[in-house]
Amino acid sequence: MTASQRFLALDVFRGMTVCFMIIVNTPGSGETTFSPLLHAKWHGFTPTDLVFPSFLFAVGNAMSFATKKWETMAQSQVLMKIFKRTFIIFLLGYLMYWFPFVDITADGVHLRPFAKTRVFGVLQRIALCYGFTALMVYYLKPRMILSISAALLILYWAVMIWFGGTPDPLALESNAGTILDRFLLGNDHLYHGEGVAFDPEGLLSTFPAIVNVVGGYFAGRFILLKGKTYEGLSKLLLAGAALLAVAYLWNLEFPVNKKLWTSSFVLLTVGLDCLILGGIIYVVDFLQKTRWTVFFQVFGKNPLFIYLLSEVIAILLYFFHVE
Repeated sequence: MTASQRFLALDVFRGMTVCFMIIVNTPGSGETTFSPLLHAKWHGFTPTDLVFPSFLFAVGNAMSFATKKWETMAQSQVLMKIFKRTFIIFLLGYLMYWFPFVDITADGVHLRPFAKTRVFGVLQRIALCYGFTALMVYYLKPRMILSISAALLILYWAVMIWFGGTPDPLALESNAGTILDRFLLGNDHLYHGEGVAFDPEGLLSTFPAIVNVVGGYFAGRFILLKGKTYEGLSKLLLAGAALLAVAYLWNLEFPVNKKLWTSSFVLLTVGLDCLILGGIIYVVDFLQKTRWTVFFQVFGKNPLFIYLLSEVIAILLYFFHVE
C-alpha cells in the first residue's frame, strides 16, 4: 500500500465525518428533524453520536503518519509544533463561540461580554485531546500509552460513580463533570442548550475522549505496519468487533452516553470507527474503487477550515434577522 493510498482512505474517512458533522449541526428545526440526525437524549446511541468521536479517531489516524516527521526534528521543534497547534485550535473554538462578538437589541448593538462566553466546546476538546495524545506518543512506549488509556477509562468510571450526586450520580445536573465545571468556570461559561448549565464538552469528560484519539493513532499505526494485506484488514475488523463486545458488556454498569462521554461510549465508537475505516480501506485499496471518493477528499483534506466555515455561516444566519 502506497502512502498516497493510505492517505486516500484516511481523507475519505475524515471527509465523510466532516460532511456528517455539518449535516447534524444544522438539521433545521428540532421538531421536524429526522430522528437519526438527533443526539440521544441521555443514555443510548444514535448515528449522530458517532460523528464527534469519529473526528477524534481521524485526528489519531493522522498523528500516526505525522510521527514519522517528528523523528527527524529536534525535541524543541516537535514540542513547539504540538503546543502551537493545540493553542490555535483551542483559540479558534473559543472565538467561534464568541463570534460575532456583538448582540443586536432594541437599544442598539452591544459588545457580547466575555463573562457570558462558553469556554469549552468541540474544537477545544479536539485541541486538548490532540495535545495530550501527541505528548504521550512522543515520549512514551506503545504499551505505556495503552495502559494510561485503560486507566483513564476505569478512573473516569470510578469518579463518575463515586463523586456524582444522589440519588443518580449520572443525572444531568448531578454528575461529577457538571459539578466540576460549575466549580471551575461558573454557570455563565457553560453550554445552556439542555436548558441548564451543562457542558457536554466539559473538562472531566475530556479525559476519556483522549482514548478516541489514541484508538485512531493505533489503528493508523497498525495499517502502516501491516500495509495492504488481508491479514491486517481482518485484524482491524476483529479489533473493532471485540471493542463493540466489551462496550456492550460495560454498558450494563456504565451506560453508553455521548453527553457524559462514558467509557462504554468510547469503546463503542472506537470499535465502530475501526469497522468503518476497515470497510473504506477494503473498497478503496482492495477493490480499487476510488471514483466516488473525490467529493469526500475535498472535505477530508480541509476539515478544520470547512467545519469553521459551516459554523460561521450558521451563526450569521441566526444573527441577521429579516423582516
